[in-house]
Amino acid sequence: MKIIFEIAEACLHTPDIDEKLALTHYARVLLAQNQLSFKCLQPVQPISKVQFPAKPVLLAPRLMPKRKLTTKEGVIAFFHAIAHVEFMAIYLAWDLLYRFRGLPEQFYQDWLCVADEEAQHFELIRQHLRSLNIEYGDLPAHGGLWDHAVETADDLLARLALVPRCMEARGLDVTPAIITKFVALGDDAGVAILNRILTDEVGHVERGSYWFNTLCNQQGLDSGNQYIALISQYYRGGKPKGPFNRAMRKTAGFSDAELDWLEEVG
Repeated sequence: MKIIFEIAEACLHTPDIDEKLALTHYARVLLAQNQLSFKCLQPVQPISKVQFPAKPVLLAPRLMPKRKLTTKEGVIAFFHAIAHVEFMAIYLAWDLLYRFRGLPEQFYQDWLCVADEEAQHFELIRQHLRSLNIEYGDLPAHGGLWDHAVETADDLLARLALVPRCMEARGLDVTPAIITKFVALGDDAGVAILNRILTDEVGHVERGSYWFNTLCNQQGLDSGNQYIALISQYYRGGKPKGPFNRAMRKTAGFSDAELDWLEEVG
């Protein structure tokens, strides 16, 4: 039996991309074969120990170059940006699994499956980038995607609110319109990748909603009020800006009260 937390630590502490991908897929196979142990034998290492590749160079969002999808360079930059989002999502899923202990085995199984799907997404986009003669890391990338993980390293409810139920949920809002643009461009390969990501992300956000609601109920907290409080506390600017994909977010476990609050102006 292999211990899931030891694999998680190895994934988080190696900057090597291919090793991280291989370990992630290996853990998913072990899960399918009933060869994973969920015993906690070693202490959790601080989040500052997490290692990232030397490339891409990370920039503040305001410094990221603006490119249009109507140019080849813009399409390449777009898919490089999505590759970075999916690559960081591997870290976010593994860290959620690794950092918070004493939860039901299903919690760890769920986030391992999420990590594996994020790794599959990254591999699909990296292959697509190579067809466009570029490697992941050749362009700069958004430097703020890990910030929410660091800020919520000691608060599971905040992590669930900020990562699957805020960062990932944003993809449900914006991806359908982007897919429509790539359909118009005739980019069938790009459309297939984006549709695959969108389908899986609904499930990832749903798992975030499920565990957020479950843990709130166990602690005697109103999950809707707690979500609003945590987003108000941690999200820069108070809360995300719309428009919001209400139908997809409801499928992914958002309540009408949460959606009404998100859609309130002012």
